[in-house]
Amino acid sequence: MKKILLLTQNFPPIEGGSGRWFWELYSRLPAENIVIVTHNEPSAELVDESLQATVIRMPLYSPEWGIKSMTGLRFYWRNVRALNALVKVHNIDEVHCGRVIHEGVIAWLSSFFGGKPYRCFVHGEDVETAATSREQALLVTQVCKKALNLICNSENSKQLTQNFGFAHSEKCTVIHPGADFDRFTIAEEDMAFKEQMGWKGKFVLLTVGRLQKRKGQDHLIKAMPEIVAAIPNCLYVVVGSGECKAELEALVDENGMQAHVQFLSGLDDQTLIRCYQQCDYFVLPNRTIGNDIEGFGMVLVEAQACGKPVIAGDSGGTKETMLLGETGHVIACDNPKSMAQHIVPILISPKKSAECYREYAKTHFSWETHLSKFIEMLER
Repeated sequence: MKKILLLTQNFPPIEGGSGRWFWELYSRLPAENIVIVTHNEPSAELVDESLQATVIRMPLYSPEWGIKSMTGLRFYWRNVRALNALVKVHNIDEVHCGRVIHEGVIAWLSSFFGGKPYRCFVHGEDVETAATSREQALLVTQVCKKALNLICNSENSKQLTQNFGFAHSEKCTVIHPGADFDRFTIAEEDMAFKEQMGWKGKFVLLTVGRLQKRKGQDHLIKAMPEIVAAIPNCLYVVVGSGECKAELEALVDENGMQAHVQFLSGLDDQTLIRCYQQCDYFVLPNRTIGNDIEGFGMVLVEAQACGKPVIAGDSGGTKETMLLGETGHVIACDNPKSMAQHIVPILISPKKSAECYREYAKTHFSWETHLSKFIEMLER
């Protein structure tokens, strides 16, 4: 197998689906063939120690993704030099970029100075963002043109890449994120855990994800008064951290939902999985905000792996995570009142067996299946 360097700003302990995707995927490849170069986050030691592969931390954040400003030029020049040095030291055969921009731009520029061939992951929101800037669009076009191929997290992301003219279909390979079915499992009802969490006697809706506009927690909080009118014991549990925390807490107060919305953050993996296992429905009420979309939605797969039905917004690639009408539903999440009207009938309808939800997810989203496809792509 080729020796690979993964270059990505997004990697644990940074929260988010793309970072977890990289961790799950590259931790399953032969450790001696993998070097992970990622951002120097505080408290990253535990993550790095959990991996057998080599992990190198360096500054990979920049407020400027273009090359017109001195800030952007300095960022790219510094990282091109660092990348080329690491490629030589570790005898790297090819570079894998966490996004087309800015990691992809680093690899593209590196290729003019003896750098190695590269591939780029595409998540949807990255190409959407690049398309809004003429400079970034030109950069991404060049990055995609020279890349060996683009690894898209969904058919939706692949279609966006084509629609914006960044690459043809032949250059795009769709490999969905998956779930670890040994960790995300069905569990019996755990009354002690529910009592500990304040969930006893509650109908629990769970969202796991960053607290940001496109995840849609704000609209579901606004919809909660109507949902509670139909389901009085409903509790909306919001797991995650992010820039919208204060705004979401204010919305809870404005809507008088203090007894029906709970915020959790900083959960260890075991507690997070138990939240999946003990909720009644998993909801990702995502919507498009400007050029920001949900490319796929790993959390929806993880919930189904735990035997839970899912509901998601109809924006981006979320519908690819489920069997529509069977293991999950997509609804428009742009309007809280409309959301409540659509979500209540789903919540009060009879559910299928937990095994039904898990079996669909396991058949379509096991890491073994995705890993085989990934290795096959590398060997072409």
